[in-house]
Amino acid sequence: MTTTDTPEITALQFDLNPDNPHRLASLCGLGNENLRLIEERLDVRILSRGNHFEVKAEADLAQVVKKLLTDLYQQTKGGKDLSPDTVHLHLQDAEIETRVSAEISPSNPWSNPRLNEIRTPKMVVKPKGPNQTAYVDAVQRNDINFGLGPAGTGKTFLAVACAVNALMRDDVKRILLVRPAVEAGEKLGFLPGDLAQKVDPYLRPLYDALYEMLGFEKVDRLIERNIIEVAPLAYMRGRTLSHSFIILDESQNTTREQMKMFLTRIGFGSTAVITGDPTQVDLPRNQKSGLAHAVEVLEGVPGISFVRFASKDVVRHPVVQRIVDAYEAWDANEPKEHQ
Repeated sequence: MTTTDTPEITALQFDLNPDNPHRLASLCGLGNENLRLIEERLDVRILSRGNHFEVKAEADLAQVVKKLLTDLYQQTKGGKDLSPDTVHLHLQDAEIETRVSAEISPSNPWSNPRLNEIRTPKMVVKPKGPNQTAYVDAVQRNDINFGLGPAGTGKTFLAVACAVNALMRDDVKRILLVRPAVEAGEKLGFLPGDLAQKVDPYLRPLYDALYEMLGFEKVDRLIERNIIEVAPLAYMRGRTLSHSFIILDESQNTTREQMKMFLTRIGFGSTAVITGDPTQVDLPRNQKSGLAHAVEVLEGVPGISFVRFASKDVVRHPVVQRIVDAYEAWDANEPKEHQ
């Protein structure tokens, strides 16, 4: 006869204060939809009566759920509504891993999120999960940093936050936003308009992040003064970029030559962040991605960091994470001759 150890379930009881019916209703959601979402994602049971809650789960996980509910309740201050989207962001796999590790090992460096807060004029950006935290830490410590992984994992947004923070602290004199301007078969020269109009569509995610962190007017003023510069990758040739924070976005669409050219532009006092998804290459089939080549050549070189994100780090709609997983499973099982 064989026996298996079953995890011990505990019933953790606690109160959320102050006892405010409107805030508690926001926390629980319409028809308790927020609590149901937490129950389904974490496989726990949550009972509530007024401000009194009971969580039935393994001991460590019960503590995590208590902390999660407490944090979410704090966000209802001032009559703010708590949407299912906000709850979902707190339930990302990576975020829960962070909470669990903090409960099990309070000395874990991830347990203090304030260590890696990124302050910008309009908002405070807090990395979620160990990969985002490691990414921000790497950017603060290294001259050249690669962020690799699927869309929606925060690679670009966090890079822009670090750039704005460095500019505000006067660690750098300017921010450069760079992107390959050849995607899905389109070349820059065939697009209508002047240089800014040609490049703008490719750099829209970077602009959006800047607007969130600095505001529209300040971003426009900094662009006019050339403190923030946006340019296609081809325009980096021949330049030396010193005392700058440079972000190369969508780098999977660089060629080997372009990537080498970009990396050798880095001057004194500069930080570079190269982001990309190696599975989303729009180059012709006979051209190897400069990003993939750089990973092979540079991994292990001092001063250069590599942080790899996975589907669990996606901070968009839950279906995005499932889409990433489905494609990864398909690629892993697809016959070689069809790849």
